[in-house]
Amino acid sequence: MGPERKLYQNLKRNTPSIQWNRIENYALPGCPDLLGYNTSGHFFTVELKVTKGNRIRFSPHQISFHKTHPKNTFILAQALPSRCLKLFPGSVILELEALGYACDLELAASWSTVLETFELVA
Repeated sequence: MGPERKLYQNLKRNTPSIQWNRIENYALPGCPDLLGYNTSGHFFTVELKVTKGNRIRFSPHQISFHKTHPKNTFILAQALPSRCLKLFPGSVILELEALGYACDLELAASWSTVLETFELVA
């Protein structure tokens, strides 16, 4: 199992109140990995990224998606081998591209705060 798939499995396990749909779409480059639906009836997207260093790689299509869809989009990044995670709003993708995992604009850095953030999407 690849690292992003493991991250997805951990996300599902730690956010039981969120309904997840994995998006496997090769026809629409840049579309995020996941579509989430919270208990308030709101949809949001999540891009999963796993990195072994500071740099987080994004395709030009992913950058374009997050720049044109700044609301209710998120990037969940996990650093290996420490398995530390950070949740970023999609609107800061250019800062993430420049600063990498060291970017301090995260919304959450634990599974409990990730769940709280997703439950508050409106």
